[in-house]
Amino acid sequence: MIGKIIGALVGRELDRRDGSDGAKGALTGVIAAGVLRRMGPLGMLIGGGYVAKKAYDRRKLAKRGTLA
Repeated sequence: MIGKIIGALVGRELDRRDGSDGAKGALTGVIAAGVLRRMGPLGMLIGGGYVAKKAYDRRKLAKRGTLA
C-alpha cells in the first residue's frame, strides 16, 4: 500500500515537471510503483526521498515567492 502511494506521488511529481495531462503521470506512477516494489526497501527509500526533495524545493520556492 505504501508503495502504491509513493508511486502515485512520484507520478504526480513527474507530471508536474512535464506539464502535460494526468494520464502520463498516472501511467508513470503505476510503472514506478511496480519498480519500487521490486527494489524492496531500497526502492521505497529512493522513491520517498525523491518526493520529499521535490516537496522541499517547492516549499522553499514558495517561501521566496517565486513559485510559478
